[in-house]
Amino acid sequence: MFGPAGHLYVYFTYGMHYCCNIVVGTEGFGAAVLIRAVEPLQGEEIMVENRGGKSGSELTNGPAKVCQALGIDKALNGHDLHKWPLKLIPGERLMDEQVGISKRIGISKAVDTLWRFHIKND
Repeated sequence: MFGPAGHLYVYFTYGMHYCCNIVVGTEGFGAAVLIRAVEPLQGEEIMVENRGGKSGSELTNGPAKVCQALGIDKALNGHDLHKWPLKLIPGERLMDEQVGISKRIGISKAVDTLWRFHIKND
C-alpha cells in the first residue's frame, strides 16, 4: 500500500480470503482503494470456474469474491497494473451524478466517513 501508484496491494484476511487494493498515492505514503466488486466484461466462464460454479450477482460482489474470481493471490502483490496478466484499463469518466457515495462498512473507526463509491443503478 506504500508502493507506487498503479500497483496492486494484496493481503490475506480472516485466515481465509485474499483482498486487493489499487495503490493511488505517492510512494512511501499509504493510500489505496479497496476493490469491493467488479462487473465482468469478458472471461466470465473462467471466473465462474474459479468461484466453484457461482455466477450472476454472486460472482464478484465482494472483495474476496473478486480475488477468487480473478485468481488474485499474494503472487500478484505489488503487480504493476499497466502490465499483463492483470491490467487496469481506464474506461470513460463517469458524470458526478452517476456515482453513488455511502458510509463504509465492516469497520469500527470512521464509520461515518463517506468513502464507499459505486456506480448508481449498477
